Amino acid sequence: MPIRIVIVDDQTMIREAFASLLSLETDIEVVGTAAHGRETLQLLDFLSQSTGFPSPADVVLMDIEMPVMDGIATCEVLRARFPNIRVLMLTTFGRPGYVQRSLDAGASGFMVKDAPSQQLAEAVRRIASGVRVIDPVLAVKTLESGTCPLTDREIEILRHVAQGGTIADIAKELSLSSGTVRNHVSAAMLKTHARTRAEAVRIATESGWL
Repeated sequence: MPIRIVIVDDQTMIREAFASLLSLETDIEVVGTAAHGRETLQLLDFLSQSTGFPSPADVVLMDIEMPVMDGIATCEVLRARFPNIRVLMLTTFGRPGYVQRSLDAGASGFMVKDAPSQQLAEAVRRIASGVRVIDPVLAVKTLESGTCPLTDREIEILRHVAQGGTIADIAKELSLSSGTVRNHVSAAMLKTHARTRAEAVRIATESGWL
């Protein structure tokens, strides 16, 4: 029985290219594609209801940076709803923080999109068999960078800063005082060794913490 996979990427060309390449493998069957996380969950619900299989797919290849619902948030919900489905995270950006956040969300593997097609197919096979697969270069970078120093609240506030929110805007949105928001921003700047809010956002983003 072939390994049933779902491919998720917000870029149509990449999504279709992966589907075409992996469909050439005799032991892999692409059962669906989706453009973002919410669409992925809807697709899996549909497949679950319309097929006689106990699990709607074996492996989901998931992009990280997507609109509507990103890959890491989707992975966490997917794994809770369909615990037998394994997730292989794919990204253009080899950011160490992404690796740890993906594993924490329940992913079974992590690869960059420019990996050779045969390497990707083999990763699908290994993950389907229960083996964890992580790009070795990213694995080393993740170990070297350590864990994210930011608290959940600091991450939340930096995300609002990244979207252009002022201290007053963020305070109102999160029901906090302006002073509390400033303290969190200052703590995030200190931990990222940044001189400005914008630099703190840049460093946190490049590290894969946001």
